[in-house]
Amino acid sequence: MKVFDVHVHIYPDKIAEKASASVGAFYDGIPMHGSGALEDCLRQQDEAGFTRFAAHSVALTPHNVGSINRFILSAQAQHPERIVPFAAIHPEMEDLDGAVLEIVRQGFKGIKIHPDMQKFKVDDPAAAPMMEAIEGRLPLLIHCGDYRYDYDGPQRILNLRRQHPRLQIICAHFGGWSEWNRAEALLPGNGLFIDTSSSLFKWPAERAAEAIHRFGVENVLFGTDYPMWNPKEELERFMQMKLTDAEREDILWNNAQRILQL
Repeated sequence: MKVFDVHVHIYPDKIAEKASASVGAFYDGIPMHGSGALEDCLRQQDEAGFTRFAAHSVALTPHNVGSINRFILSAQAQHPERIVPFAAIHPEMEDLDGAVLEIVRQGFKGIKIHPDMQKFKVDDPAAAPMMEAIEGRLPLLIHCGDYRYDYDGPQRILNLRRQHPRLQIICAHFGGWSEWNRAEALLPGNGLFIDTSSSLFKWPAERAAEAIHRFGVENVLFGTDYPMWNPKEELERFMQMKLTDAEREDILWNNAQRILQL
């Protein structure tokens, strides 16, 4: 069975361990399961038997966007059969429309943002120019939810969906990390996609399967959030769920191929 991992973070070798450690610190000391370096990522993806993965990173400032995107493209050029590139972006960039057009021209298949780390509310009018630039061009993968902040919780995601109905949104972490129940209550039926990352460790397999069916199998993508989690262990958690073979194939492969137009 082919597997596509839609949620993978990679970093340049010289900063990988430091960057991964900073992510763990951001989440109150959650231990990382990888260094975040490209070779470690590929090794763990191979051990899990994965076919392809979407690689991305988060731009904490507008200044970081260019270097991050160059790194992601260089990694993809080294492993074109494995890596699907997602671009970084920041809402405070100048000429956002031009920036997104360049992202499309360079061959990126999606864009990733992390509003908690970038410190902006997804439904704030100040973020609208960025959303308008992305809308209708590429899928937008959003870190969603965190009980400690108020940047991208389920209600704000729902507001964003209503403000930008043509924006193709992939909501990470079942639509709301640490706010899973609220996300499940608010988000299904609103034309949103979700990924399974950083969630399966928390829910019993039966509960996770219920959530998948509530969102609709056709709207669910498999993701691991490497290096936060080990890809092989995440796949094992996924396979514990009572899903049909056809449902597994859709979540693990077919949906990503359709949504990302691969």
